[in-house]
Amino acid sequence: METLIFLLEIVGTVAFTFSGAMTGLKKKMDIFGVVILGLTTAVGGGIIRDLTLGITPPKTFQNPVYALISIFTAILIFIPGANKYLTRNRTIYERILFIMDTLGLGVFTVTGIYTAYEKSNGFNCFLLVFVGVITGVGGGVLRDLLAGNTPYIFVKHVYACASIAGAVICVLMWHNAGSTFSMLTGIAVIVLLRFLSAYFKWNLPRAGNIE
Repeated sequence: METLIFLLEIVGTVAFTFSGAMTGLKKKMDIFGVVILGLTTAVGGGIIRDLTLGITPPKTFQNPVYALISIFTAILIFIPGANKYLTRNRTIYERILFIMDTLGLGVFTVTGIYTAYEKSNGFNCFLLVFVGVITGVGGGVLRDLLAGNTPYIFVKHVYACASIAGAVICVLMWHNAGSTFSMLTGIAVIVLLRFLSAYFKWNLPRAGNIE
């Protein structure tokens, strides 16, 4: 199980680093800004998770492999050739950003649940779902705030709702289906909902202009 969690977290780290670094490219930041935005997106949710659970120092600082992978990935994205390819076409940019953001959201939501389950005493459904969701969306919220954007979860598709749905299904299946199958199912649900929301242009009701 530890190997699976490690692999999932590596995948999520790379995916969210792409998401953050590409936002930095769009904002025309220098290499430091791109790296910081990629790193914040990749490890921000995990830091919030660990502080919520009382894990100090957060795992990011106990095992720097995730931060190092994130920094390395962000630097690769900043390289002129990759930079030009990722930003020259808006369709390509939006598609890659969406895929990476969705993959990172799914992976970190379920690994957040796993960490909360291992840390908590007893099976607290609300805690598991809450920690899973903040792990999934936390890095993206920090990214958007640093980039000067309205957080993605408040304006685009069913981002946080997909995380909540995947987290709830994962937690409900946990005891009967086992942790591995539950986590993989949770990821699949989140990814499916995100792709369906993009394809059918689903959005939550939005507030109208108040005169």
